[in-house]
Amino acid sequence: MFFFITLGVCMVGVALTLNVGWIILNWRRVWPMVVGIPFFLLLIAGLVLNTIFLVREVRRNERHDSFLNAVTHELKTPITSIRLYLETLQRRALSEEQRQQFYGIMLTDSDRLLATVEQVLKAGEVGQRTRNLIQTEVDMRTLVQECVETTLLRNHLPEQAISLETESGTGPLLVRGNPDDLQTAVQNILGNAVKYSPNGVHAKVQLAVEDDAWIVLSVSDEGIGIPPAHLKRIFKRFYRVPHRNVLKTKGTGLGLFLVRTIARQHGGDASAKSPGEGRGTTIRLQLPRLLERVSRSQTN
Repeated sequence: MFFFITLGVCMVGVALTLNVGWIILNWRRVWPMVVGIPFFLLLIAGLVLNTIFLVREVRRNERHDSFLNAVTHELKTPITSIRLYLETLQRRALSEEQRQQFYGIMLTDSDRLLATVEQVLKAGEVGQRTRNLIQTEVDMRTLVQECVETTLLRNHLPEQAISLETESGTGPLLVRGNPDDLQTAVQNILGNAVKYSPNGVHAKVQLAVEDDAWIVLSVSDEGIGIPPAHLKRIFKRFYRVPHRNVLKTKGTGLGLFLVRTIARQHGGDASAKSPGEGRGTTIRLQLPRLLERVSRSQTN
């Protein structure tokens, strides 16, 4: 990366030097000046654009390589674990208690394997469509509650690890959209709060109505945080923050990409804020509120 940037800067510098020198030598000749200066400006602009596109392509390739490595690890690790326990069950006479323990571990590994495959497939699916095709009534209060319970169960966490606060007296918190996609978005936000809290999970989930037109889900954790320069980039496909703690935590780099993509396909958006490294992160999911219930004829 540094080589290509340096090469581009040097080429632009050489072009500018030659152009300035040529102008100084020919400043009294009107016609060459009229033709030459625009040509030189186009040449310099071409060099700058070529350098920018080259750097972007190098970064994209690096993200793709990182994604392939991460997915390979996410697929290989549970498969290796399941195979090891199956070989142990096949070769040794174990007690019923040990067998049940092995079955539980293999089920956990298979859930992890399935989650990785589903995330990759979902990223390809939502990335190819411009808007959500399924329009049905979704109660966000119920959906978020179910996602919190699933996250606690999947990660073997106590109930106090994730607190849920919802506004009372605002009526049903309804949106119109695809319940499976919305569940994927919420589950990814909660999963990140758990994944990037290596010193213990203390997540706060808030579901509220904003300006009577938006339903806002906010998930705050006390994890490793995000440097300010990376807050906008984390929603890009395959992007992972280059941080030593992040590198120890495996992932595909698709979670927050899915969150923002799904939110925008539903007419909303997603954003992130963090005070800095080691100070936690807040992910905000905003969706347009459905003020009137969808009739049965509209949903069919």
